[in-house]
Amino acid sequence: MEKTYRYLPKNVCSREMIIVMDGNIIKKITTIRGCPGNTQGVNRLCEGRDCDEVIARLEGIRCPGSQNGMTSCPNELATALKEIKAGKLLPDD
Repeated sequence: MEKTYRYLPKNVCSREMIIVMDGNIIKKITTIRGCPGNTQGVNRLCEGRDCDEVIARLEGIRCPGSQNGMTSCPNELATALKEIKAGKLLPDD
């Protein structure tokens, strides 16, 4: 059964990530704001993949354009997925 989650990234250009999951599979990601071409590309590459695989690939990526230089939109997506897995980010009703 599909569930939709909303995550507010920190210290990056994007403002919201809407993630649709079906079990451990990412069905769709929509990123609000940020670098449109990059976020669309990352989102499409992640769709249809296992959550754990995406976390492993994206975690730790840094962007010099982030507010602290220690994160990025892909890293924030990995953080959101980890929060979903841990039950810290609850689905929309």
